[in-house]
Amino acid sequence: MSTFAYFPHTGEDIKVMLERVGLSGLEGLYSDVPPEFIHKGEYDLPSAMSEDQVRRWFEDMASRNTRLKVFAGAGAYDHYTPSVIPYITSRSEFLTAYTPYQCEISQGTLRYIFEWQSMICALTGMDVSNASMYDGPTAAAEAMRMCVACTRKRNTVVASDRLLPHVLEVLQTYARYGGINLLVVEDVREAIAEGSLDLAGVIVPSINRFGIIENHTGLAELVHELGALLVEYCDPSALAVVKTPAEWGADIAVGDGQSLGVPLCYGGPYVGFMACREQWMRKLPGRIVGQTSDAKGRRAFVLTLQAREQHIRREKATSNICSNESLLALWCTVYLSLMGPEGMRKLNALCYESAHYLKEQLLATGKFSDPFEDYPFLKEFALTPLCDVPRLQQALLDAGFFGALQTPEGYVTFCVTERRTREEIDSLVKVIKEAAL
Repeated sequence: MSTFAYFPHTGEDIKVMLERVGLSGLEGLYSDVPPEFIHKGEYDLPSAMSEDQVRRWFEDMASRNTRLKVFAGAGAYDHYTPSVIPYITSRSEFLTAYTPYQCEISQGTLRYIFEWQSMICALTGMDVSNASMYDGPTAAAEAMRMCVACTRKRNTVVASDRLLPHVLEVLQTYARYGGINLLVVEDVREAIAEGSLDLAGVIVPSINRFGIIENHTGLAELVHELGALLVEYCDPSALAVVKTPAEWGADIAVGDGQSLGVPLCYGGPYVGFMACREQWMRKLPGRIVGQTSDAKGRRAFVLTLQAREQHIRREKATSNICSNESLLALWCTVYLSLMGPEGMRKLNALCYESAHYLKEQLLATGKFSDPFEDYPFLKEFALTPLCDVPRLQQALLDAGFFGALQTPEGYVTFCVTERRTREEIDSLVKVIKEAAL
């Protein structure tokens, strides 16, 4: 019998398995780990506690955290979460739901996924959306692979260096192990103008890492003339007021749903989205929920297309992605249904007004200059610091603010969402004015 009641393998089972792989003990499984990395002492674990004691222990630990007022963005935005969203998504039928293979008993799950797809299509202007992706960076990487799959023998993808850094890093990882020739360039138009590349796709941001709303006039035509696909990486919250990927002529739209009311929580969990034009929908990774009618003519939902290796021939699969971020997709769906088109426009108006006010006030301190004059921005912007950046960041942290993220070029970025009040903005500016920088 096993020492542990809930471990399935007996001592005899373990002995047989070790003999099969030629080892005398479990320690042999870690023989390639340097000895200095193997813990040899006792584990510092607390004694058993009651439920109440455990709760108090974690509450005490949480109370030591410093809660900062967030004036940073870089792909993670401090938007307000309506209180009804955690209540709805915590219901057991949602919290425990898994992949809805049996559509006859999964109509609720399938319906909200269908609504998520519909809302993403409304935001991006695209024809079809899948359901859904892990996060924005992996959605971009899947789009890169999709470009190669759609153009067949072409293998080069060009990406703008103004994409968010963590998006570029994931693209580079996927490209390296997927055999894709990824070129990260400063000027996309210049890089593809010669037409000598074996071009499968181009990936550009809707709003770049400096917060600038990019102008993609004529880019889609240039990319399509070369027989390639255009991918746009978007902030879905901003798509309520800026030009959509469809309006720019893009073939695929990707991004992260975090800005749709998902709170900041140490980097996740987030949810990616991916939408495309109808002609490319059979190359979309993941699955698509479709609407149909049951035997009695009632509205019903089913898994329509599933371009993954479990359902089609492996060599025909665009991707082997299998789980979706369904709970977070529901979260964003509830958020969008509560906000509505007018609410999203008002939210962006608040962000715009506050961000422009902060920028004006920061420039007035004389401790910054504007490297991107006359470029449009919504809620995030970059400035050139005329002061010591580490001291600036520390002064903000000491006063309870998180901002002034530094870019590789030496700029600092700030972001203002609807959660930041005029009083908070004025307080941040006061700290910078009075700090010895």
